[in-house]
Amino acid sequence: MKGYIHIYCGDGKGKTTAAVGLAVRAAGRGKRVLIVRFLKTEDSGEVPMLRQIPGITVTPCDRIFGFVFRMTETEKAEAAVYFKQRFETACREAVEGGYDLLILDELMASCQYDMVPETAVVDFLKNRPENLEVVMTGRNPSDALVALADYVSEIRAVKHPFQEGAAAREGIEY
Repeated sequence: MKGYIHIYCGDGKGKTTAAVGLAVRAAGRGKRVLIVRFLKTEDSGEVPMLRQIPGITVTPCDRIFGFVFRMTETEKAEAAVYFKQRFETACREAVEGGYDLLILDELMASCQYDMVPETAVVDFLKNRPENLEVVMTGRNPSDALVALADYVSEIRAVKHPFQEGAAAREGIEY
């Protein structure tokens, strides 16, 4: 089966949720799924549950840097090295491990903040195994990534409690 490239983007809630739903669907059909998260912590409700599902591998986030806008220049440089290596490892593991679906959660932001070189992403997407399905999430994908994608789904915030000052809620937003 030919693998396609998906982008779940936009300013609305639900990009990661959509990717997680696809992971569960794929695992339910016996597919092997690798989920790699960028710019996130281990503290998200779906992570422990996904790790319990046969066929789904979620790589641990073993370094936490916090929000990019709060990082010092030194921290940004360290984060860039870490996330570039994380991306390279994810690509290698997806290929060598024979995964069917690779989810790169918040990869778009990693590219926008120069943590992961977009040229490396484009090169991987163009040269990945033909059967590897790839999902990338995040806001504002570049024109180059959109051009490579087979699916682009935009999730638009029409209304969100955050606009009224509500904080993120455990089990709903994370």
